Amino acid sequence: MKLKEIKPNPNNPRVLRDDKFQKLKQSITEFPKMLSLRPMVIDENNVVLGGNMRLRALQELGFTDVEEAWVKRSSDLTEEEKKRFIIADNVAFGEWDWDTLANDWEVVDLEAWGLDIPQFKAVDVDYSILDDDDVSQQLEDMTDGVKKAIQIEFEAEHYEDAFALVKFWRDKKAYVGGMIMEYLKAEKDKL
Repeated sequence: MKLKEIKPNPNNPRVLRDDKFQKLKQSITEFPKMLSLRPMVIDENNVVLGGNMRLRALQELGFTDVEEAWVKRSSDLTEEEKKRFIIADNVAFGEWDWDTLANDWEVVDLEAWGLDIPQFKAVDVDYSILDDDDVSQQLEDMTDGVKKAIQIEFEAEHYEDAFALVKFWRDKKAYVGGMIMEYLKAEKDKL
């Protein structure tokens, strides 16, 4: 199909600006199969109902023809259904599971693919309230023979490496807490 036959929707309520639009163009260049998996949807007049930004990206990339699989024609929608489709096609109902994303994907890939990674701000927590009560004996009684855990903060860019290192040493049955203590003591002695 000739790209010039497809008309952008003049009432499209979605836009992609600057960086996001560049990422869309890069995605089309690197992964054109995605256009077959998620084709543009056009009506009986070849007006885009879904995929206006993909159309614009293809035009800017210099495409003159598009594969038939990249376009799906829907000629049986009422005007109300067309309006609903335009909105529903762009609504994201779910939310991201940030733990799964952090553990199973590379941040650099997610960002390159267009996902906005939130920058979680560090929160200063005042733990001094815990200093007033000595609960060490109660804790010792409750945890006799049980290992205790503490939480260690990592910057987002170090989290995956830290997670992998701790897992590596745990798999080797190493006492990670002892390794950390020895290192921290040695560093303290250097001061």
